[in-house]
Amino acid sequence: MKAVSRVVAVALLMMMGAPHAQEYFGDTRPDAPELAARGPAKVGVRTLVIEHRDQLDVLRVTEQAPNPRTTRKLTLEVWYPAALANGQVEHTVYTDVLGSGPNDPKRPNTPFQFNGRAARDAAPLIPVRDAAPFIPARDAAHASVARNNASTSAADVLAAGSASAPARDVKYPLVIVSHGYPGSRLQMSYLTENLASKGYVVVAIDHPESTRADKAGFASTLLNRRLDDLFVLDTVAAWAKPGSGNFLAGLVDVDRTALVGYSMGGYGALNTVGAGVSAAAVAFVPGGKLAVNQQGNTQYAQQRDARIKAVVAFAPWGGAHKVWDADGLAGVRTPVLFISGDQDDVAGYQDGVKRLFEGTVNADRYLLTYVGGRHNSAPNPPSPAMWSNPDDFQSYSEPVWDSRRINNINQHFVTAFLGVQLKQQPLQGYLDLPPLTADGTIKPDPGLWQGFPKRAALGLEWRHLPAR
Repeated sequence: MKAVSRVVAVALLMMMGAPHAQEYFGDTRPDAPELAARGPAKVGVRTLVIEHRDQLDVLRVTEQAPNPRTTRKLTLEVWYPAALANGQVEHTVYTDVLGSGPNDPKRPNTPFQFNGRAARDAAPLIPVRDAAPFIPARDAAHASVARNNASTSAADVLAAGSASAPARDVKYPLVIVSHGYPGSRLQMSYLTENLASKGYVVVAIDHPESTRADKAGFASTLLNRRLDDLFVLDTVAAWAKPGSGNFLAGLVDVDRTALVGYSMGGYGALNTVGAGVSAAAVAFVPGGKLAVNQQGNTQYAQQRDARIKAVVAFAPWGGAHKVWDADGLAGVRTPVLFISGDQDDVAGYQDGVKRLFEGTVNADRYLLTYVGGRHNSAPNPPSPAMWSNPDDFQSYSEPVWDSRRINNINQHFVTAFLGVQLKQQPLQGYLDLPPLTADGTIKPDPGLWQGFPKRAALGLEWRHLPAR
């Protein structure tokens, strides 16, 4: 009986998050696809706060005060390749909050912690010249051999540059991450840490009035996501200039930027790269203030930012809510990877995410579908602190899919997609998967999916549509 009690005690300590006892989100399961593994770089992390001054305070718009102004304070979490000092280890503890916003007695904003595999405030790793390019195996059999061959490993692919580009001094591409409503900058740490280990600077935003700690009126989220994304991009561009005094000075190539957005973050990412909202959607925000993001608005069109080369949209909201018409969706010309569950009851699937995928006709785009998956295709798994409240648990969990499995698959496909779009790495074979069958589904031998262990692609559907 005492032995049983000791086992229970140890299990409880692990669930409470004792140092190094709790798992690190994003670690690979034995059946993880090939590119899910972390890259060769150690990872550092820092928390920074920036201020966007003189912005419309849309939640205080009235007839008497049609243009109130405010300063938006954005807390950022920045992950980057790091050079660790002697004795420094890749371990940190992130603090987030439970709940769906302030003043909800059923789900109070209670702090919780979870482990991260990153070194807090580590020095950045100075990037080096491109490695010799490696062309990966083009079929499953050779891919299996490659995994056991040190000279042809996935890590070699991730470190490689373009097969056609000359060697050059390199900087890290930028990835900007935008959470859901409500959410936080920390809710996809499994992915942000993973990308930093592969040679990206990753900046995740806490969008004011849209986090679990400060959730407020939805109009702020509709209006400000695009504006926040662009402000962060401009801020990092200033930091990246040599002599800026920021730790990222000279290290980031903002001309190779990707936006990664979940739910309302996906909405904001699409709006940022050209999906202007419809005239009907303008009415969603008081005083018609959403017109600044509207299709056909000359100022909006002029703010399309050529530095953004790719978008990953997890369960993007808006398709089922007629936020965009056909003309608005046609404004997207940036390559997009859509990721969704086909049972998504928040963003919608057939009339939601799939409609967006089919309607962005001028973009090269992919759609990864979790069959039986709902809306939580992007976040970390539920932390032990969430198990005591079903609503908190269900805000991160999936009823059918294991969240860790989803995380690994996301890491794999996002690595391939961004590697192709931002680094010109020879990873296209991981995206050129078997085509749809006549009934519109994918039912191949799962071994045909490059990078997946045999029989491990079950429950997934993959679609690709080229730009018109």
